[in-house]
Amino acid sequence: MNEEQLDSLAPEIPMQLPLFLTNDLIIFPGVLSPIIVQENDAIQLFNEVLTSENKLLTVALKKPGKEPGERVEEPYPIGCVALVLKMARVPDGSIRLLLQGLGRVKIKNIEQSPTGVKVVSMAHVKPVRAKGIRVEALARNLKEEFSEIIDKAQQLPAEMKVALININDPGALADFITSNLNIKPDERQEILSAVDVEERLAKVSKLVTKELQIIRLGSQIQSEVSATIEKNQREYFLREQLKAIRRELGEDQENTDITELMERLEELDAPEKVKETAEKEIERLKRMNPAAADYNVSRNYIDWILDLPWNESSEDRIEIAIAKRILNRDHYGLNDVKERILEYLAVRKLKPEGRGSILCFVGPPGVGKTSIGKSIASAMGRKFVRMSLGGMRDEAEIRGHRRTYIGALPGRIIQNLKRAGTNNPVFMLDEIDKLGTDFRGDPSSAMLEVLDPEQNFAFQDNYLELDFDLSKVMFITTANHLETIPSPLRDRMEIIKLPGYITPEKVQIARRYLLPRQIEQNGLSSRQLSFTDKALERTAVYYTREAGVRTLERTIGRVCRKVAVKVAAGESGKTRITTRNLQDFLGAPKVMPELYQRKPQVGVATGLAWTPVGGVLLRIEAISMPGEGHIKITGRLGEVMMESASIAMSLIKHQADKLKIPYEMFKSNDVHIHIPEGATPKDGPSAGITITTALASLFTGRPIRHDIAMTGEITLEGEVLPIGGLREKSVAAARGHMKMIVCPSANQVDLEEIPDIVREKLEFKFVETIDEVLRMMLLPKPKRKSSRAA
Repeated sequence: MNEEQLDSLAPEIPMQLPLFLTNDLIIFPGVLSPIIVQENDAIQLFNEVLTSENKLLTVALKKPGKEPGERVEEPYPIGCVALVLKMARVPDGSIRLLLQGLGRVKIKNIEQSPTGVKVVSMAHVKPVRAKGIRVEALARNLKEEFSEIIDKAQQLPAEMKVALININDPGALADFITSNLNIKPDERQEILSAVDVEERLAKVSKLVTKELQIIRLGSQIQSEVSATIEKNQREYFLREQLKAIRRELGEDQENTDITELMERLEELDAPEKVKETAEKEIERLKRMNPAAADYNVSRNYIDWILDLPWNESSEDRIEIAIAKRILNRDHYGLNDVKERILEYLAVRKLKPEGRGSILCFVGPPGVGKTSIGKSIASAMGRKFVRMSLGGMRDEAEIRGHRRTYIGALPGRIIQNLKRAGTNNPVFMLDEIDKLGTDFRGDPSSAMLEVLDPEQNFAFQDNYLELDFDLSKVMFITTANHLETIPSPLRDRMEIIKLPGYITPEKVQIARRYLLPRQIEQNGLSSRQLSFTDKALERTAVYYTREAGVRTLERTIGRVCRKVAVKVAAGESGKTRITTRNLQDFLGAPKVMPELYQRKPQVGVATGLAWTPVGGVLLRIEAISMPGEGHIKITGRLGEVMMESASIAMSLIKHQADKLKIPYEMFKSNDVHIHIPEGATPKDGPSAGITITTALASLFTGRPIRHDIAMTGEITLEGEVLPIGGLREKSVAAARGHMKMIVCPSANQVDLEEIPDIVREKLEFKFVETIDEVLRMMLLPKPKRKSSRAA
């Protein structure tokens, strides 16, 4: 029945009918709707309807709470007149009805009949019909999509497709599809209230498209689940068949794995608690399905326990003479470091069970800290393990991850011990001063237990959750700077400082180690290339500026590669590198030597400074100009050096009478102090006496000796305090052709660290006050020449 036929029935529909209020039942015109009625009021209503015209008005109730003040019993304004076609009474007292919608109506007024049944006055709602291509397209699209829904939805019968094809009226099509869609009651009511046919088609089209997408997605999910179940079932059957075949062949792999693990456990030399834990885990593994996710996790845990060297130690072969020979063979110089290492080895030999201290090698890059660790391992006959800590920020790298995490592993301490195969290797922790901290934890805190001989005998990794004895491991740490190592961690280590190499030592290292290694790495031989000692010295001085020898080795490698090009091109003969032809291979010098004074000058003093690449000469200049007593300091100085300049100025003013300086000079002159190489940052208090001497020379007009370098901190009382880095500073003074070094008396104890070759070139003068410095450094004031002589 289409909408035109329904419109023809409109005059036959009375304007007043009994009202049937429903909660979620919405009847559409032209659609048959079976319902079941159990309430007494509703049964009484239908009894009266059947005695009259078999017609009534069905209206849905609004849901409460949608809008403020909305009542539960409030009906929608649009309903549908229904004709009762059939009724059947059920023994339980309920009735079954078949209703057919006749048309849309609008409620005008609701009254109460004498029998207690609600009666409604209404007006017929005539649909607004629309024709055109859009309506036809919407109707055709609805038929196609709803046909697909019928095919895929199990609750819709296939015969419904026949009824769908026979509906030609667009409005009736929208009502038919809506009545069979699985949508909410308020969405059904919205379609019932749509009088305009085109609008109704558009709304139904959206609902049908949404329902079709849901059905398609459900079908896809069901297909994937079915495929997974089929795959699991197939794998299960195949696995069972494989087990049966292996049992027939006597090759039961599962039992073989368990048997292998039990055999390894019997051979394991470990504490009883470790064996008990491994045995429990193997028993648990027996009861697990190999396809289970936890099977591999448990198997990996057992493998880690069985692979670790719990009680496997390498035998120490400590011979002091052999160790000394190995250290001298692998390293040149570093006598203090070698002596301390031999002391450590001697104690280990006399008391093997003792807990030795943790050594920490501190020094600039390239001085051989890591290679010394390898030499120690070679001298003791132990395995060598190196672990870099630079940039490490995750605490789990040290302690490991909990087994609850996917892909969990032990920490790198345990991993390296497994790799070493013994529980007493020489374990080098490189770059310990570069440990970081972030939200993942503080690795330096985790290292406190590792590097404490009083605690590390029971180190517990988060993955193993078993105590591992680290007391037999010889830990050696390396660092470039002590300041960045946390104090609790630094307190657990014995600090051994490795100073930078001086030029004669670099020459010997290049001759013995660097040059032969580079010749071999570049495919040459000693018959094809050689260096003179002067050429090696010039290479170290004019082409490198470092405390170690890494840049020196790379520079020698450059020469070797250029010689290799000649050899590969077919040139024969031996290439001899001298000071004359060195520039042909390396180009112009990259580093200029320190400038030193050619003659005494007023206000210009020579100081000494320590840098990470060694000592350098520090030239300090002071000039005055008419002004108001201001002081200006330049040269990219740090706060400490700026304070030293202020102290020096205050001290000169304080001793103006003693130095015979008119006090008016401070008020009528501005002073400018400058330290050349302004691009290089400078800081520290050791230039105090040098700045003071430069200012004293400036105000007295007396020149400063140009062949003496100074270093020392100054106080307001004129005392000279000790400084650091005297070894490196003395090397720089010798390289700068100085004859004497003026330094604090408290630094006399450091004289033993000065190399003999440097002490032969320099005279050391130790002072306690600035008066001694000025008497030694300031020359008499030059006499002015007469005008005739001028």
